[in-house]
Amino acid sequence: MSADGLRAQVFHHLYAAACEEMGAALLRSSFSANIKERRDFSCALFDAAGRMVSQAAHLPVHLGSAPLSVQAAMERGPLGRGDAVLLNDPYAGGTHLPDLTLVTPVFLTGADVPELYVASRAHHADVGGPHPGSMGPAVEIHGEGLRLPPVLLVRGGELDRDLVAVLRANMRVPDEREGDLMAQWSANLVGERRLAELAGEYGAGELVRRAAGLLDWTDHLAGDLVAACATALEDHGGALEFDDELELARSNDVAKLRLRLFAEHGRLVFDLTGTDDALASPVNAPRAVTVSAVLYVLRLFLPAGTPTNDGILRRVELRTRPGSLVDAVYPAAVSAGNVETSQRLVDVLLGAFGRLFPDRAPAASAGTMSNLTFGSRRGAGYAHYETLPGGAGGSPEGPGCHAVQTHMTNTRNTPVEALETHAPVRVVAYSLRRGSGGDGVHPGGDGLVRRLRFLEPGHLGWVAQRQRRGPWGLAGGGEGEPGSAWLHPGGAREGRRLGGEVSADLAEGDEVELRTPGGGGWREKGL
Repeated sequence: MSADGLRAQVFHHLYAAACEEMGAALLRSSFSANIKERRDFSCALFDAAGRMVSQAAHLPVHLGSAPLSVQAAMERGPLGRGDAVLLNDPYAGGTHLPDLTLVTPVFLTGADVPELYVASRAHHADVGGPHPGSMGPAVEIHGEGLRLPPVLLVRGGELDRDLVAVLRANMRVPDEREGDLMAQWSANLVGERRLAELAGEYGAGELVRRAAGLLDWTDHLAGDLVAACATALEDHGGALEFDDELELARSNDVAKLRLRLFAEHGRLVFDLTGTDDALASPVNAPRAVTVSAVLYVLRLFLPAGTPTNDGILRRVELRTRPGSLVDAVYPAAVSAGNVETSQRLVDVLLGAFGRLFPDRAPAASAGTMSNLTFGSRRGAGYAHYETLPGGAGGSPEGPGCHAVQTHMTNTRNTPVEALETHAPVRVVAYSLRRGSGGDGVHPGGDGLVRRLRFLEPGHLGWVAQRQRRGPWGLAGGGEGEPGSAWLHPGGAREGRRLGGEVSADLAEGDEVELRTPGGGGWREKGL
């Protein structure tokens, strides 16, 4: 490695460390179990054009879409020192309403315009709407909570208490919501100060130049992958198609996600325009989420140590059709697009790459984040949100992991002690779902079983895919077992199966058992 290449590596890690430090500040100062225990947040650094330069090792679905949020904040108008823009609008760079994004400009010199930006995005356990947790089976965006276009939460270092009052009035558990939001502000201040210290050590000009160089370096590495894809596509007649499906909760039908992958003018084209229309369901994904999925899958096939930033997408063209499942427009509901359709997009993309590079791609993983929300039936009370892990797909490298968060999510388990302290529930069972992974030379990982008893009346939300058909295997490997959810009134032995989009009242003593999918297996045994 040349001396200049070594210096590029140094700055790559300096930027990433600043983002990790932001995340540590957010984690330590947050209030909700969803953030401080599950770590459902992400932090990143952006250049003056709003392009992502570096990120912490947080959530792929947050980070790949974050540049569109930063650019939406910039388009709001000139930002000054001490300003911070808050937004969650899925039609303006957001993902879904519970993900509140805070963008702060960074002024390294006496310039009148920001040289860099930092942003934190955190999933808040509730942002209003009729369903505690803001993740119910809505049919349009107005049933999902409070939608915020880019607005100034902080102006010149002063918090806008009027805006905070509006947020508190529209969200459950207002003290917790405000506490988590202040934790995001603190995290952004940490990032801003760390970058100022780096500018003092290396010079502001060097910091900005190295950010641009980092994007160029990543683009160079991604260019090799694009060229390899173009060569591999020649063996498929120049183009390759792959599709997968989303289960429709209100019928036995499915909706199709269709990909056509080809190379054109030195660019790799992901054409998803054949995907079905948006639905009266929360599974619609904003284009920002689709961008995230593409960036994530490309990053999987790049060399270890490649910086994760906007340079990955320079030689990529993403084609989507506004009004479709992967390019939602107002007033489509989107809460599950971020958590469910994003996972299915990854399955579609990996399915295509598995045909290009069969010795590198895995079988399908659980394919759902298995989203559970519950809270007080009325009033502020409490609200809780968590995603449940499933099985990872088997791959040429070995068997899939058991009960692990995969692909677009990177959150952690909610510890039993934390959950029972935070909410009036008891964890009756929590174990691996043995034998749920697909069969194969390298079998899929197992899902899990989690059973909760509610100690007071409440309200439940459950949004999950892969409830009817399990994740697909690869190279003849078997499918993983599908997931399911069961309501046991009063803790009865026999239960009633719930669908994939559920909103239900719970009585004291009711129990809910959740079973997550296993991963698909890789390669048929005996081959």
